[in-house]
Amino acid sequence: MKTVKISLNSIDKVKTLVNELAKYDSDFDLISGRYVIDAKSMMGIFSLDLSKPIDLCIHSDDDADAVLTALSSFILE
Repeated sequence: MKTVKISLNSIDKVKTLVNELAKYDSDFDLISGRYVIDAKSMMGIFSLDLSKPIDLCIHSDDDADAVLTALSSFILE
């Protein structure tokens, strides 16, 4: 399992994130405060406060490197 901070400050970024993650069979969660949302759920993502950085939790070590490469423009730090 790997966790990184990402920024989703536009609707296009949310759509791109969901489309990229849909390519993988692994589970992904977005964690904002006490809320944990399925990262493949566009409706769920819009229920979060997108003005702040959000933790993306990747529940697969096999896909983690490929996902991090695909989402490099979202990752903070």
